[in-house]
Amino acid sequence: MEFFKRARAVRFRSHHDKYLLADEDQETVFQDRDGTVKNAKWTVELVENANTLRFKSCYGKYLTASSLPFRLGLRGKKVLQTLPKRLDSSLEWEPIKEGHQVRLKTPYGQFLRANGGVPPWRNSVTHDVPHRTASQDWVLWDVDVTDIRVESPERHPVAKPPPPPPDALPSESSAPSEPTSPSEIDLRTPKASKRESSKSFDHDSPKKDAGRMIYYHVANEKGDVEDSSEEFSFPFKGSDVEGLKQKLKEETGLEEIDVCSRNPLNGQLYPLRLHLPPNNHDMHIVVVLSLSEG
Repeated sequence: MEFFKRARAVRFRSHHDKYLLADEDQETVFQDRDGTVKNAKWTVELVENANTLRFKSCYGKYLTASSLPFRLGLRGKKVLQTLPKRLDSSLEWEPIKEGHQVRLKTPYGQFLRANGGVPPWRNSVTHDVPHRTASQDWVLWDVDVTDIRVESPERHPVAKPPPPPPDALPSESSAPSEPTSPSEIDLRTPKASKRESSKSFDHDSPKKDAGRMIYYHVANEKGDVEDSSEEFSFPFKGSDVEGLKQKLKEETGLEEIDVCSRNPLNGQLYPLRLHLPPNNHDMHIVVVLSLSEG
């Protein structure tokens, strides 16, 4: 909380190395890797007599934990930009320090969450309580303080220090010190090498001990796979359907899903129940929301 009291503006960087951005529609928020744009900066407002903060976008609207569900079948509620006539608690966030990162807690006990996985989950931002271990880091944010809050000199006069004696002046041979910027403080925690190690996986040529390749599409709410739907893949060891389902939950960010295969004769989907086919053959499957019609 102390560094927020000194901050006039900040940027938030998610576990996915993406910044929290205010959309140009002046209503929604999302994640993007470009943190240099103006809508990545959030002005900090201190709430009087409270341990909470408000964050205002470049469009003059506040980061808001709404009561609107994000999407049918998905956990979490929408985070929006709003400018209500009365500033209520939905605009307030309590920073909770976690090492060099923070969690931003709503008055309802939920947290600002940066989602990963496949569309529509990818790059979205909700407020939620993560229930799975794999998504615990999704509520952790690195904070870059981009502008320092400067107190009025009338309120806090600062006396100028006396000049140093001549023998204390640095010599010409002294190496210059590294320049520092008082207007930007990087509170980002060094990332582990997980992302680098994941890039070293060659999904097109998996090693034999990596198991089979799983290729999958995500169906829409009606259980249909759209023609424009992107196919994703990952290596998977084992033959247990429940284990595959847990892996797909981590990959997609979805909670309630069924794992289906397509009948090669009539094209109909049918759920996989207990075990995958033997011999580690590659598989093409469809992830269907459990609440999907049909």
